[in-house]
Amino acid sequence: MKALVTGATGFIGSVLTKDLIGQGHQVRALALPGENTTALKKLGVEVLAGDLLKRETITGICDGIDTVFHLAGRVTDWGTREQFYSAIYDATMNLLQEAAGRASRFVYISSIAAIGFGRHMKGIRETDPAFKSGIPYNDAKLDTEKLVKSYHDGGRIACTVIRPSNVTGPGSVWVRDIVEKMMSMPLPLIDGGRYSSSFIYVDNLVDGIILAGTLDVAKGKTYHLRDDWNVTWKQYIGDLGSFVGRKPIGSLPYGLARALGILFDRVCTPLGLRPPITRMGIEIIGRDNDVDTSLARSELGWKTRIPYPEAMERIGAWVKETYGKG
Repeated sequence: MKALVTGATGFIGSVLTKDLIGQGHQVRALALPGENTTALKKLGVEVLAGDLLKRETITGICDGIDTVFHLAGRVTDWGTREQFYSAIYDATMNLLQEAAGRASRFVYISSIAAIGFGRHMKGIRETDPAFKSGIPYNDAKLDTEKLVKSYHDGGRIACTVIRPSNVTGPGSVWVRDIVEKMMSMPLPLIDGGRYSSSFIYVDNLVDGIILAGTLDVAKGKTYHLRDDWNVTWKQYIGDLGSFVGRKPIGSLPYGLARALGILFDRVCTPLGLRPPITRMGIEIIGRDNDVDTSLARSELGWKTRIPYPEAMERIGAWVKETYGKG
């Protein structure tokens, strides 16, 4: 297989690219002009420069490609609707237009956020209703999923949608942001940190992405991917903090934290300032997001390969190297 990977210099994309090469596949990576692609080139990746928001710069990017793995987008918990829809929806539309009629398959990496935060999502299946929650990232992901599915249903290109849960691993935002906040300010839990952290380790996620891009059964399907770890936010944040000699302090009730998140979103985002608390962050930490993963397990044969203790050992080594020992 010859694969195109967008977002190949990112957290998930770099692991996906390395694993594809390791399995004997050829990889072409799309990188923004000026991005550091030294590590990709050392792996033997063909690197092309282009901007998904400038259609003329990606002409021919899918020539000779079998499968497109689309990971590039705005991955953060704050920003304007325009920023998210441009980086997620518009960029995907341009790539789909370029891929249709050239590549055979298109694997879109979405998020469980597309289902619609603001409720407990434990046990929700891929076929259950999704709704817009007013959080720009979530809504952009949902509309982009619909766009991708329209290309599949129209017979333009075979598509698969992957909805990961919270992705962790060395360098993840769920590592960096939490550690840096604990090192700079008191970090409270939400509702005592009693809900499931609903994580998927990056290597386990990449296993599922590759299966979805290579198995025929995945065509036209949407899959939830979440590890079967039994780990609460209290345990996870406590374990992270132990690497730098910190621990969470106190707890906020979900309702109050959510109200603060909405307030800070409204005040800070228009000013281009990152809010200290966001509604999206609270909805993730303050609700149980253990979506159902039985479809991926039964159809793709996917399972958690790296258990929590091993994952935290790897994360801990990265934290200590990056921030120093606690």
